[in-house]
Parts: sequence; C-alpha cells; structure tokens
Amino acid sequence: MHRRQLGTSGLEVSAIGLGCMGLSLAYGPPMDRGAAIELIRAAHDLGVTFFDTAEAYGENEELLGEAVAPFREEVVVATKFGWKDGNLRTGTLDSTPERIRLVAEQSLRRLRTDRIDLFYQHRVDPQVPIEEVAGAVQDLIQKGKVKHFGLSEAGVQTIRRAHAVQPVAALQSEYSMFSRDPEAEILPTLEELGIGFVPFSPLGKGFLTGKIDVGTTFAEGDIRNTLPRFEAEARVTNHRIATAVTGIAARKGVPPAQVALAWLLAQKPWIVPIPGTSKLGRLRENVGGADVELSADDLREIAGMLSSLQVQGERYAPQGMKMVDR
Repeated sequence: MHRRQLGTSGLEVSAIGLGCMGLSLAYGPPMDRGAAIELIRAAHDLGVTFFDTAEAYGENEELLGEAVAPFREEVVVATKFGWKDGNLRTGTLDSTPERIRLVAEQSLRRLRTDRIDLFYQHRVDPQVPIEEVAGAVQDLIQKGKVKHFGLSEAGVQTIRRAHAVQPVAALQSEYSMFSRDPEAEILPTLEELGIGFVPFSPLGKGFLTGKIDVGTTFAEGDIRNTLPRFEAEARVTNHRIATAVTGIAARKGVPPAQVALAWLLAQKPWIVPIPGTSKLGRLRENVGGADVELSADDLREIAGMLSSLQVQGERYAPQGMKMVDR
C-alpha cells in the first residue's frame, strides 16, 4: 500500500489505517482475543502501518500491543487520553496534566512499547485550558515518551491554540459521505497549519458498505442502537445515499466501501481514514480502497448526489454531541 504524510509533521503512515476500537468495544460483544490479534497481524501483512486505539477502549491497548510486538518498529501506534478513569461510559472528561502523564505511563506499559507515536486528546476538556494540555504532551515529547501530538473532535479555535504551544500532527474526527461537517472550516484550517486529518467512521458506521437497510438489527451493546441516524425513520432517508454509492460502485466493479474510502482519499493528500472491522474479508476490502481511483466525472457525480440527498439525524445522541468541540 502506498503511504501518506500526515500534514507537515513528518509522520508517514499507510494510506488507510486500522481503527481497533470495534475489536473490543461499541459494536457488540468483544472479539475473541486470539482472532483479534490475527486480524491486526493480517492488516500489517496487507500493508497497514497505522493502528489506532485508546485508553478508553477496554483491553484494546493490551491487545494491540501484543499483536504488533513482532513488528513494532514498522508501524505507527496512536492512542488517546482524556476520559476520567479511562471510562467512556462515565461521560466525564479529565485532561489535567497529571492525568495525561499517568495515562502515558499506563499506555506505554499496555502497548509494550517505549514510545507512543501519536498521542491524541480524545475529547476537548472545557475544564482544562488547551494550552495546559498541549504543554503536558510537549513535556512527554521532550522526554521521548511521545512522538507526536493529536486532537480529536476539536474545533478550529482549539486547534489553533493548541498548535501555537505544541505543533499538532493530526486531527481525528468523524468524516465520510455521511458526516461532512469538517469541510466548511476544519479542512481549510488543517491545510493552513500543515496538520493531517484522520477520519474515523469513514464508512458511516457501516452504512456506506451497502449492507445496512431499514430492517437491519444490531447486537446488544452495539452503539448504533442508540444513534439518531440509525433510527427507523432516519434509515429510510439515509439508505438512499448508500443506494447511490452502491450504484456508482457497481459501475466501477468494486465494493461500495472502496468507493467511500477512495472518495475520502481524493479530498486531500493528507487524509488517512481508519476504518474498523472484525472480519478478514472486510479488512481486505477496506485496504483495497487505497487502490481505487475515482475520475473527475466520478467525483462530480458523487458531489451532485451528496448535495441532493441530505443525511437525517445527528451523529450521536444529545449527550455525545455535547462532547464535540465547536
């Protein structure tokens, strides 16, 4: 797989990474540990060099650390801090410098590594000035425990303030044909500052694969059971977008997921999506998205489709939307 630079930070990664959260959390029962490790190693065999986890993803860091141990020097490992006690379910943030330092030490141990390649603030903590957050990560960088600083779901002003203290290598936020909010202000700001962009949920949490329709049910514990975009009425509207993508993919002779990922890659050369999956077949399919080229006509057709079909429903329930920095 070809590689991309995340902005001007010098951080080079595979054009498509692997989001590991779903192996342990949020999409039904956790995957069998051995099978998850095999999947991560299969991703590496397919050319993936960029792996994303977080303190808050249960045992995900330990799993990833074990999986990449045989080839640690060949990959970039990203993890995150920012939730009180590392627990997403509390809905409480904690990005105090003391907590950041503690999480770094714990993550290093769980990941079986001597440095964190990319250390993100998972969500912006309104109780802690972003300058203090950036300063704490800067200290970890100076000590060699962290290589690069990242933000997640941060707004323009937060990005600028953080970047002024410690250069931000990458912003991770939701971006796909289903979630285009970053296009208005975020992408121009990242381009100006030389910051890379890492879209999570680049397949619209599965919707853009063409495999989800009005009658699809999800397992107990699957986050999609709580998301407004997956409610019955919204699904009727949103399925039209998936259907349109499926039509474009059929004409090109590729799976819909590959069109969705190729579209993201075509937006900017410093965008690196991190689709997640628990299935080897889907992994191969996602990785293949890096080889799909969309013509100017394809991109115009997609742009026209997206302008005429509006996504219905918020990305998260109200409490989750409160955690998104504006």
